[in-house]
Amino acid sequence: MKKGGSRRDFLKTGAAGMVLAGGGSAALGQENGASSANPETESPLTEETIRSAEAIFDVRYTDAERQMMVDGMEEWIDRMSRFRRISKPNELAPACSFDPRLLNVDYPEQDNQLVRSGQDAGQLPSGDTDIAFAPVWRLSQWIERRQLSSRRLTDIYLERISRHNGVLQCFVTVTPEIARAQADDADREIAAGQYRGALHGIPYGMKDIIDIADIASTWGATPYRDRVASETAFIADRLREAGAVLLGKTTNGAIAYGDIWFDGVTKNPWNPEEGSSGSSAGSASSTAAGLVAFSIGTETLGSIVSPSNRCGTTGLRPTFGRVSRHGAMALCWSLDKIGPITRSVEDAGLVLEVLNGFDRQDPGAIEMGFSADFTRDVRGMRVGFDPAWFELGSDADRATLEAARSAGVDLVEITLPDLPYDALFAVVEAESAAAFEELTLTDQDDDLRWQAPFAWPNTWRQARFISAIDLINVDRFRRQVMREMHTLFEGLDAMIGPNFAGAMLTITNYTGHPQLAIKSGFNEIASRAAFDVEPANPDTLYRVPQTTSLWAPLFQEGNILALGREIENRLGVADMRPPLFS
Repeated sequence: MKKGGSRRDFLKTGAAGMVLAGGGSAALGQENGASSANPETESPLTEETIRSAEAIFDVRYTDAERQMMVDGMEEWIDRMSRFRRISKPNELAPACSFDPRLLNVDYPEQDNQLVRSGQDAGQLPSGDTDIAFAPVWRLSQWIERRQLSSRRLTDIYLERISRHNGVLQCFVTVTPEIARAQADDADREIAAGQYRGALHGIPYGMKDIIDIADIASTWGATPYRDRVASETAFIADRLREAGAVLLGKTTNGAIAYGDIWFDGVTKNPWNPEEGSSGSSAGSASSTAAGLVAFSIGTETLGSIVSPSNRCGTTGLRPTFGRVSRHGAMALCWSLDKIGPITRSVEDAGLVLEVLNGFDRQDPGAIEMGFSADFTRDVRGMRVGFDPAWFELGSDADRATLEAARSAGVDLVEITLPDLPYDALFAVVEAESAAAFEELTLTDQDDDLRWQAPFAWPNTWRQARFISAIDLINVDRFRRQVMREMHTLFEGLDAMIGPNFAGAMLTITNYTGHPQLAIKSGFNEIASRAAFDVEPANPDTLYRVPQTTSLWAPLFQEGNILALGREIENRLGVADMRPPLFS
């Protein structure tokens, strides 16, 4: 039976028959497995219905209070039931928009200037594989000098995609005709002296939740596998204006969660026995395997950092609001962010320079310039760290800390306030359930491949029972955490630590602070199970990379890019390639 019918449907079965949840909606009246009572004999909302629901919300009412609630709730449920039936397209954002900036705090303006490191790319390699794995900062010099054509580079990547995508499952749509036409355009312009900048002629992959007109954008999910975009995202236009070349759409876990999509599981090129994590699964996998020069990822709660950690790429999650999300699938309006996935820190800065730009079409957009200087001397930078993070971390994490120390930064011990940060998860649970309410109400959630307690379908069902009062109080707590992080960052240029240490990934996603994950070393470990996909050879050890993270104050990506490049140079692992694809 469809989830969401007449008002009587919402009054049928005890606690499942009413909601005090998610934006004041009524609950689904007949869930899977619920009895199909005769509508003519159904009982109306009763005091017992409310009594049954109290356990879900951890509240207790008296008999008199329950009776008073009954008298008014039928009309309330009817009102919300009728409201559900109006169309609410994914791009319709809430009236209240998140802003990471605190009142009475000055955030310095930036002058939109990126200073490249000045390192020379050297001679063009003779082999296609060496060219394919070169970072953008090298590729751009060879193209600008006309030692390498965009068309040749594009053909190299298209051939590699054709050869390796069957194993990695990292592209859902490849666009060879578009890529070759754009590459030829770039070569003509460069030959005519019309060089646009560092991304001119550089081929890339776009995460499949970001729209490009007339190209499939499936969101990784069975209900949308035939969806074709009708408009082009703001950032896709910016990349086209910069002369970048679109190779196609990289895979993402269904509805931006995990690495399981409607037609496969995206693999880690360092160990194809395991998934590449998610949800920017294809973007990280294709970049690590040398199938693209760079890629675009998105992050709501770890979707750039996590696959970058798994695949050993550089992942930059910018400050919330810096990069427009117009034309990208909305999962959680107050958390979604777009950023680059690359093979070097300098590349991440080159891509962010193009992505950055104010866009009135995004209600969460913030007008802020972007400055970075890769010649900056990092000596004397004040960098916060918690020693306990590194005691629990890996050798690669500790090597990253020592690289920062040897670079001459001042390491400052910090301690995060002991707060219930996991309460913040209610925000993404409720917002994503609202964004994809239609899938729940029409049973299309059953078509998603991943069905498990923590997968979206079940999360969204549970989210119906998040109290609206609790959700508002969580939002108030979020502001408290924003204030705590502002205080913690006072006098610091950056923080350093393992990616997931001390709840920092969660905290900074909710406060809007930028995070940079850089390849820091390798581990010998067995294949990791993730998202209910068990490894085929659980006893075999694989040498796989990992990343360690830097965080910066709001809008200060330049700090962690300069520091990250210095650490990257000292660690000397960024150029190491997955052997199976080299």
